[in-house]
Amino acid sequence: MTDHFPHLLEPLDLGFLRLRNRVLMGSMHTGLEDRRRDFEKLAVYLAERARGEVGLIVTGGIAPNRSGWLAPFSSKLTGSGEVPRHRLLTSAVHDEGSRICMQILHAGRYAYHPFGVAPSAVKAPINPFRPRKLSRRGVERQIQAFVRCAGLAREAGYDGVEIMGSEGYLINQFLAPRTNLRLDEWGGDIQGRMRFAVEIVRRVREAVGHDFIIIFRLSMLDLVEDGNTWPEVVALGRALEAAGVTMINTGIGWHEARIPTIQTSVPRAAFTWVTARMKRELRVPLVATNRINMPDVAERILAEGQADMVSMARPLLADPDWVRKTREGRWKDINTCIACNQACLDHVFQRRRATCLVNPRACHETELNYLPARDPKRIAVVGAGPAGLACATVLAERGHEVSLFEASNEIGGQFNMAKRIPGKEEFAETLRYYEQRLRNTGVDVQLSQRVTADRLLREDFDAFVLATGVVPRRPDFPGLLHPKVLSYVDVLYGGMRPGARVAVIGAGGIGFDMCEYLIHGEGESPSRDLRRWQQEWGVDPAYDHRGALAPARPEPSPRKVYLLQRSTGKPGAGLGKTTGWIHRATLRNKGVETISGVAYDGVDDAGLHIRVGDERRLLEVDHVVICAGQEPLRELMEPLQNDARPVYVIGGADRAVELDAKRAIDQGTRLAARL
Repeated sequence: MTDHFPHLLEPLDLGFLRLRNRVLMGSMHTGLEDRRRDFEKLAVYLAERARGEVGLIVTGGIAPNRSGWLAPFSSKLTGSGEVPRHRLLTSAVHDEGSRICMQILHAGRYAYHPFGVAPSAVKAPINPFRPRKLSRRGVERQIQAFVRCAGLAREAGYDGVEIMGSEGYLINQFLAPRTNLRLDEWGGDIQGRMRFAVEIVRRVREAVGHDFIIIFRLSMLDLVEDGNTWPEVVALGRALEAAGVTMINTGIGWHEARIPTIQTSVPRAAFTWVTARMKRELRVPLVATNRINMPDVAERILAEGQADMVSMARPLLADPDWVRKTREGRWKDINTCIACNQACLDHVFQRRRATCLVNPRACHETELNYLPARDPKRIAVVGAGPAGLACATVLAERGHEVSLFEASNEIGGQFNMAKRIPGKEEFAETLRYYEQRLRNTGVDVQLSQRVTADRLLREDFDAFVLATGVVPRRPDFPGLLHPKVLSYVDVLYGGMRPGARVAVIGAGGIGFDMCEYLIHGEGESPSRDLRRWQQEWGVDPAYDHRGALAPARPEPSPRKVYLLQRSTGKPGAGLGKTTGWIHRATLRNKGVETISGVAYDGVDDAGLHIRVGDERRLLEVDHVVICAGQEPLRELMEPLQNDARPVYVIGGADRAVELDAKRAIDQGTRLAARL
């Protein structure tokens, strides 16, 4: 099957080492790196990806000293006493035929503790701690720490290291005028600013020899004001090549950048153009990254000569067998990363263990397994939304006989609405995956079946799983039956088209999604058009500006939209930590008016009558869309519970809080794993 993806599956010869394909599992912190007791879990997690045939794995960031910690007591490699735990990781990966590099990451001013250091005492806008400016001697000590850490990595059995020089961490802070205000030999022009990075690579190469991989993660697009120019980035790349790097990995954007780089609304392979541009300047292999999640995308990048490898982190959280399935021609079986960030990056920034919305086993491989059922049963699952799909397929995989009943004529539940939101088109991939899973596991799928309790009780099922989901909650105020009033289901699933002026009631996740739908119109969203997306957010593909940051030119909204909420807090306060700011910025750029502390007096022919404090106001809107939460749909629960057979309730039917697919899939999966 390698004929389908010949470039992707071609080995990469580094001279002293041969990688079995062109897939690099990019660095992503999981939280398992931070505690000695979790290294065995981390080894199992990495081994599963190696067994899935990934060519080269890069670990989450490991600090070279305490000042480089991301947070107190997070991962580091500073002494020989820490080497044995790392050997667990390298042995586990090597036993499965893959190679592994350790990423050395110094947080610099991103350190979430008061002991951080940086080239200059410039506080990061996303961090309450101001770093201490490094003295000349301090700079030298940091370089020595990188070299010592690389030597320890070699002692631990790693095949190489990745030196983190992008995303706004310490090395990147030395490189950019934004954060390097020094006037000594470590600052000033690009030759001075890049000296720190080049010295680290040169001395690491001297210390580890020539048969050891050195990847440098180079910030090719800073996407912040006072970032580097393109000639400066090229000068650094050439200097790193001369200093002895094996490969250069593409880094995109700083953590403080106000341009999304990995969220689902970012077009696939949105930044490979800059890697392709750098390939014209350098001889060492280059790695493309960001929003590469399916084999056809990766193959095109390599076939067009834009890069020599592709890096994927979250896609290998979603499916550890991504490469093996690709090699076997089973790309439809891939559990695709939808770039939601809800269980991976959001967890990491909350100091929780990372996992994956579409794959709850990720980082839980030692505790969540789908073992063959000792006593196979006949089980009815009612509802083919995310919870029901996850539960039914895991039950069937384990050997249970499963019937899945769904009232509508298609699987997916609330995902069928989510995939209609501009920027959330990737959600359709999860439904494609589950369609395959249902076939592969032999689930008996019965669509257009609004099954009754009487029918279920008449059949010889051993247990019932209710994944019947939710119904929209309707607030209580005058005029709810007026023709102007619609629910979010009417719009997203019922084909109703709101007019030119719309009020959205409810500023949770559904309200924000509805606003996204309304402000982008019925045309193709910018997430499907790279040029439009670049203009929308201010990415400069010509690289005429520092950091490739251009003035943003959002397309005007086809509608005037109001987003209203009863509470007085910030709209969207419950949105994800790593994506909420994107949604708020999108609505602000499109002119959506958000109003908090609203009391609703009613809807009539004139529009929506509201009060904010003592002020009364009429919003002259064509439609009012209700997004005010949901109620669990449990009409089958009581009659089934009167029977002796067990009844389990999962997903929205269990707890209707927003539309929580992460909880629904996890709950359905864990129930199925233990029945």
